[in-house]
Parts: sequence; structure tokens; C-alpha cells
Amino acid sequence: MHTRNIVVMGVAGCGKSSVGRLLADALGAGFIEGDAYHPPANIERMRAGIPLDDDARAGWLANLAEELRRGRATGAPLVLSCSALKRRYRDLLRGADPELLFVHLAGDRALIASRMRERNGHFMPESLLDSQFRDLEPPGADERAIDLDIAQPPEAMLEQILAALG
Repeated sequence: MHTRNIVVMGVAGCGKSSVGRLLADALGAGFIEGDAYHPPANIERMRAGIPLDDDARAGWLANLAEELRRGRATGAPLVLSCSALKRRYRDLLRGADPELLFVHLAGDRALIASRMRERNGHFMPESLLDSQFRDLEPPGADERAIDLDIAQPPEAMLEQILAALG
């Protein structure tokens, strides 16, 4: 199986990090936690309940794109957890790797909100979930993407991703 760079995407609380880590382990790929690349100002802004705008996300996305570019250049496949909410954000990431695959973790607001309430120590408050859904532009038919329903266990999603990868 040809392992490529993969972005596990979706709104806050959908399980990007959990599924991303499982996928990276299964593929023997490196894992990048996209949240770790946010500058402190972005973290504080979100912690305060202020949604990020395109300008606040620009440097963060550029840094993540550079990581994907480096992975592609060195042949070291990566799995990145990143919201990638808008088409233009995915286009920027895809500019670093034209073969980039997106795995969109989709679910209903109530389920995701309940998961957000259960997690401890994360900077993203549940109050920002509506802004995430407002910004979300699900991948189009012309994008290389797999859509998964997060109502199923992470292990089931992993099996579906691996099956789609062949």
C-alpha cells in the first residue's frame, strides 16, 4: 500500500487526534497534532471564546503545509490532525502535497458537544462549536476525501480508512 500524507479533519471535538493517532500507528507514519502548531495568541483567543478568523489561521496553516511539504519531499508519510474547515484552507495544504488525502470526521452537533463536555484540559470551549460548524465547508466531490460518521467507534473508522486506502 502506498502511504501518502493524510489530514484527519473536522470541527473541534470530532475525534481528529484520536483517529489520527490510530491511523498513524497503523500506517507506520508520523503524527502531527495540528493544535500544537497554533501560536500562543491563537490558543488564548480560543480559550477566551473568540473564534479564529482567516488571518489568525494563516500562519498556522502555512506551518502545517510546510510540515506536509517536508514529509512529501523526504518520503516520510505523515498523518496530520487539522480542522481544515474551509476549502481554501485545504487548498493551501494541498499546495504542499497534491496527493494529499483528507479524512473528514462528520457528526451531529449534539454528539460532538457531548464529547467536548467530557474532555478535560483542552483550550477549545464548547461555546465555539457553532462557529466551527458555520465555517465548515465539507469536502467537495472534486476533492480527494473520505467522509466518516463519528457515531461509530474510532477503531471502526480506522478500518474504513485502511480499506479505502487499499
